[in-house]
Amino acid sequence: MTRTARVDAVVVGAGPAGLACATDLCDAGLEVVLLESAGRVGGRMVSDYQDGFVLDRGFQVFNTAYPQVRRRVDLRALRLKAFEAGFVLARGARGERRDRVADPTREPGALPGMLRLGPPRDLLALAALGTWDMLAPVGLVKRRRGTTVRQALQGAGLDDAFCEAVLAPFLRGVFLDQDLAVSGRFFHLVLRSMLRGSLCLPERGVAQIPLQLAERLPVGVLRLGSGVERLDGDGVRLAEGGQVRAPAVVVATGPAAARALLPQLPPVSARAVTTLYHAAPEAPWPSRQLLVDGDGQLLHTSVVSNVQPGYAPPGVALVSTSLLGTASPEQVQAAERRLAELYRTSTRTWERIAVHRISEALPALPAAQPLSLRTRLGPGRYVCGDHRATASVQGALASGAHAAREVLHDLAARQPRPEALRELRNASGATR
Repeated sequence: MTRTARVDAVVVGAGPAGLACATDLCDAGLEVVLLESAGRVGGRMVSDYQDGFVLDRGFQVFNTAYPQVRRRVDLRALRLKAFEAGFVLARGARGERRDRVADPTREPGALPGMLRLGPPRDLLALAALGTWDMLAPVGLVKRRRGTTVRQALQGAGLDDAFCEAVLAPFLRGVFLDQDLAVSGRFFHLVLRSMLRGSLCLPERGVAQIPLQLAERLPVGVLRLGSGVERLDGDGVRLAEGGQVRAPAVVVATGPAAARALLPQLPPVSARAVTTLYHAAPEAPWPSRQLLVDGDGQLLHTSVVSNVQPGYAPPGVALVSTSLLGTASPEQVQAAERRLAELYRTSTRTWERIAVHRISEALPALPAAQPLSLRTRLGPGRYVCGDHRATASVQGALASGAHAAREVLHDLAARQPRPEALRELRNASGATR
């Protein structure tokens, strides 16, 4: 890049939101530069490749029901493998009681276990809740009252004791929120997507999704290793020197980095998680399900190589385990002792191969916050990302698409292709 470049739009940050925004702007005929400070794309969607293992940064799953995903991603090329529907809830001091929690309409074999979970009244209320969220128009789901997850469960007629014993352990792992104080509307959208889609792992890790999005960009648009020092009146100043001038600048970074470039943004609370990876000489259990710790310090654990064999070299199993917050070394050791209880096996031959402490794993979504925040902050200034929508790949992609539409609306001097505009109008999908 020359010391001073001129384009129609600059997008800062090559995570899913920035990739979606830059792609839509390019498709509409604009000259775009996408700047990424790291040497890779993806934002938080990162996979490490270590000694034949695929290690996603944090436990991440790919939901095939997301509208933006279905529009933008070649699912067949990812060679997806799916988790079994539902989860196994382990309760008791040593995890001795196990119950499978799943939608009986998709997994009829789960029905006998579901009937043992709680009183018939709670089971009927849970079935009604799931049926409504799955079948109701998405617009009605989004327009539900601004409650917390706990309040949404209570409003569905579920008893507090049943929620705490059966649902809360799983939902804490979904939202990374001990108190389940996040948006109830977001919860309804999450439940809808889980019931309508499948949770999968790509053969080469979640990093393949942003890599695939980046491949759609024209040559020369993406500039890796190009950090932005600040925004100025004409565009952006680069950390290594030089300037990119543009009438539109879209900040598509995480919430902390976005606020550093756009101080007028309010601070965003973030949820932290620690994910452990262990190599075992054999799979400690044969299931492709998530094992949820109902009475211990773990959120959940799974043998991810049972789900996606490409995550481990032949003859070895890969176990993924998540804990709430940034775990101390002592908490990691305690978690490893708990794994032996949950899997009912000795873990002495297991090898700890990675500990990922992720301080900004998910942006919090308060109950009162709209599911989609504006992207236009002022003349020529825009912001997008999952912290401006919902904490998901769908939210990030939808926010990026929203920012692109607003940029195109404001840059009326350049006429985008009519068919591109039609696509953009139809591409917002659900905000989650």
